[in-house]
Parts: sequence; C-alpha cells; structure tokens
Amino acid sequence: MRLRPGIFLYLSLLLALQSCQWLSSIVHDEEVVAKLGKHRLYRSEVEAMIPKGTSSEDSLNMAMLYINSWATDMAFQDVSDKELSKEEKDVTKELEQYKESLLRYRYEQRYINERLDTSVSEAQIYEYYKSHAESFKAQRALVKARTLNINKESSFLASFKKLMCSDNVEDVIEADSLALKGGLKYHDFSFQWMDVLALAASIGVSYNEIKPCKKAAVIQFEDDNDNLVIIYLADVVEEGEVAPIEYVREKIIDSIISERKHTLLSTLERDLLENARVKENFEIYSK
Repeated sequence: MRLRPGIFLYLSLLLALQSCQWLSSIVHDEEVVAKLGKHRLYRSEVEAMIPKGTSSEDSLNMAMLYINSWATDMAFQDVSDKELSKEEKDVTKELEQYKESLLRYRYEQRYINERLDTSVSEAQIYEYYKSHAESFKAQRALVKARTLNINKESSFLASFKKLMCSDNVEDVIEADSLALKGGLKYHDFSFQWMDVLALAASIGVSYNEIKPCKKAAVIQFEDDNDNLVIIYLADVVEEGEVAPIEYVREKIIDSIISERKHTLLSTLERDLLENARVKENFEIYSK
C-alpha cells in the first residue's frame, strides 16, 4: 500500500471505518503497512506492539496510534536531517556522554545489588522514627474510623449507631454481623490509620464533610439520596502532629534502604579514586 505524507489523517479515518478483519490482514502479512518518504513500516513492527489476546477494537486503536506515532517520528527525522547543519547533527559527544552515564549507572546498580542489605529490624525502624520525628508530621489529619450508609428510616439505625461507636470489641463484632444481616453499607477502618482525604474518597463524600477531625467524634449528614452517612472517628492524629509509627513504617524502611544505597555509592567512589592513586593511575598536575 502506497501512502503519501499528507494523507495520514485520511488513513486514520479509513482504518477506523474498515472491519477488524481488514486490520488483521494488514498486521499479519509481511507487507509494508505505511510509508512516509523513504521510510517503511512493516507488519511485524505493528504486530509486535499489539499484545496477544487484545480485542479487535483495541487492536485497531493501538495499531492506529502506533502508525501515527511512527509517522510523526519519521517526519521529524526527515525535517531534522534537512534543516539542521552538519555541526548540529553531530551528536557524537552527547552519545558518548550518554554511554558513559549508562555504563556507570549499570555498574552502580550491580555493585549495589551485590552488597545492599535490605533487612530492616523493628529496632532500626523505631530508632529512625525517633530521630526523624519532625519529618513525619501529618500534612492532613489521620484517622481510624467506621462508616455507615443507611436509610434514615431504618429500624437498625439507633442500635447500629450505638454499636459502631463503641470501643468494646464484642460490640464491634456485633456491628459487623448486623451489617451483614441487614445488607448495610458498613466499613470498619478502625484497625488502620488512613489519610482523611483517602477516607472521604473511599466512601464517596467530600473531604470538607469530615472536617474538623476530633477523636470519638460522630459526623452525620444526608447524602444525595436522602440516606444518612455516619462516620465515627475512633482515633485521630490532627494535622501537624507526628504520624504514628505504623502509618509511616514503609516510608521509614524505604528511607533506611535509600541511605544504605547512598553510603554504598559514596564508598564506591572513594574506593575507586583511592585504588587509582595506589596504582598511580590518578594524578593532579599543579601549575
């Protein structure tokens, strides 16, 4: 199929109107499927971009996206080759710098992978938490909560509200059981700390509906369907206070391991220079 550079939009429309069987034919026989100037796009290149099991409609969309992207790249390649000077097209220095950076990165990664200790003890987590407490201040309130969506005329309302706001374990278990029997939309988030914004998103309400956040507070309002939304805040860490260690535990582990990586890289750089000096391969000339 012969295509001129100026008709790619027409090609897009034409392909969209053709059947999925037509797409199958262009991506499964070894022929040119698109042309821009001296450039050719082959069936195998398009086929490689379409994962096995992709639906016919998605295959068509992916094929067209790839063809148009390829055409844009080739057009840029041609205009750059035509308009740029010989000096501007000389990328030897940049390629060499990129190669050096890439080789350095690959060696650093191998060096780290061979030496990095990724085990972090609870004692190390606690020590890091204590010494970096100021960096773990909550940007928004953190809460442990229970939420309920219920018809305001429900016979379960009074009893369930009492149970869900209790600190008694047996009451909490009974609330779970009652919610299951009554088909109520009930969520118990009281065993995990969560950002109040995440809480609002999880139950489909505005963040402003939950402010202000105070421990043991009960927030109640009607939703768009005239049902009641009840939120019990079992525990709260207010904005600006230090987040609980369990909330920032994974962040602490990542920070500890990141510091170890930095130490390894610093050691590598120092050892390489020292080794060069010992072997008299490194020398600084004074004026």
